Amino acid sequence: MTNASQIKTQNWAWNLAVIMSFLFLVYLPANEVFIAKEQSGGYMELLSLLPSGVFYTLLVTLLGSTSAIIVGLLVGLGKLSENPFIRIPVSFYTEVLRGVPLLVLLFYIYYALGEFIHMPALVAAVAGFGFSYGAYMADVFRAGIEAVPKEQGEAARSLGMNEKQAMFQVVLPQALRTIIPAIGNQTLGMLKDTSLVSVLAISDILRVGNEYATKHFNYFETYTYVALTYLLLTLLLARGVQNLESRYRPV
Repeated sequence: MTNASQIKTQNWAWNLAVIMSFLFLVYLPANEVFIAKEQSGGYMELLSLLPSGVFYTLLVTLLGSTSAIIVGLLVGLGKLSENPFIRIPVSFYTEVLRGVPLLVLLFYIYYALGEFIHMPALVAAVAGFGFSYGAYMADVFRAGIEAVPKEQGEAARSLGMNEKQAMFQVVLPQALRTIIPAIGNQTLGMLKDTSLVSVLAISDILRVGNEYATKHFNYFETYTYVALTYLLLTLLLARGVQNLESRYRPV
């Protein structure tokens, strides 16, 4: 299958998934109101509660992804350092953080460290995602920097740039073009993992759904709607990442 055919197939699949998700999200409340008549604890009531959950889900995703990129960049550069006092600690950090489940890390930051340092739930969530995903982002940045030909850095230094200038002005911009897909995939994974922050009493999509289902005992309706909401958000974010990748794809 040619590249053009693959892209066309992906576009058709994406369009179909978005249309189906959107139709169900609109159809279920409309069917309840106009056909089955509105009832307490139905889709229409749930629909009115979801915007706040979507807001917190996207907020945690945005702040967590930004934190993870910053942490990943710093740790990735540290792993490339020739100084063992930098390289060994950051390598130890990645090994430890990749071995601790994200949910356990969220509990540890919010509840365990909370005994000594009080922090809002949102701050704990962003810190947990930043440190956890940052450990994976570190290897993404490291691999992207190593993929840039060494001649690029040598040419920059021959023009009078120091090591830091060559890295941030020449090597890193080229590396970013190649790692956009990997960063995008990590962000997509983070969007779905934000459902874990419900354990910290943050009113994300899942938390709103849980409280609603507990109140009305409409578990099938609630979690169907929650799943569709996550699906639609993920599809839209995936298309954004795809457009960004196409725009900055290396020539």
